[in-house]
Amino acid sequence: MNPTRKYAALALAVALALAFDQASKWLIVNAVMQPPRVIEVTSFFNVVLLYNTGVSFGMFGGSMSERQIVLIVLNSAIVAGLLAWAWRTENPFERIGLGTICGGALGNIVDRWYQGGVTDFLDFHLAGWHWPAFNFADVAITVGFSMLLIQSFRPARPAPRKGGQA
Repeated sequence: MNPTRKYAALALAVALALAFDQASKWLIVNAVMQPPRVIEVTSFFNVVLLYNTGVSFGMFGGSMSERQIVLIVLNSAIVAGLLAWAWRTENPFERIGLGTICGGALGNIVDRWYQGGVTDFLDFHLAGWHWPAFNFADVAITVGFSMLLIQSFRPARPAPRKGGQA
């Protein structure tokens, strides 16, 4: 594959995940949640406005709220490692999955940097039990991880033969 096209797909995956996440958060904060409230969309889904200062699912929110820079640095290091992996892989499905994860992670890093916490607004619930609220960055990370998981179960392609000899 042409190297320019190869890395363009990676850049596009990162950019689309990041842009969609940031646009959706801007819309929720600046238009939909004026004033903030719970919007019941279905019997199992609400739109809410929360700011997560902790890590995944709000864990350690109290202890991490004043240490957002630690989470920003740690998440940025993880993104750098994933981008290095994506840069080296020859598998386009894997590269796009990694790019999607990175775009989602960058969306949450931007929130932490500018707001001190991640904007969450998707609230699924059933019989009084609520899944922790999340956002489209989290969706992108989950989709990218699912792509990597699917790829791990696909059979490896045989290496192309050099020189046309058997």
